[in-house]
Amino acid sequence: MIIMVVESILVGIFLVILLIVGLIILFKAAGIIIKILLHMALGFVLLFIVDLIPIINVPINIITVLVAGFGGVFGVVLLIILSVLGISWL
Repeated sequence: MIIMVVESILVGIFLVILLIVGLIILFKAAGIIIKILLHMALGFVLLFIVDLIPIINVPINIITVLVAGFGGVFGVVLLIILSVLGISWL
């Protein structure tokens, strides 16, 4: 009888620890996902702002949107550099 109670307590403690670890992992993953989405949104906004500047000609197509989305600010800077250098695969 006492062994069953001890086993139940140990299983309960294990489940609580497992729940806490799972919640920590979930919150860290959610933070990373939010950072990635914010990075992508900033890249899209910068791409559209750069497109408004008449000196720099960065076309908005699927390639540039993907580069700006995944690269964020650095992707837009890369697109500007490629546009200034005259690389025409854009």
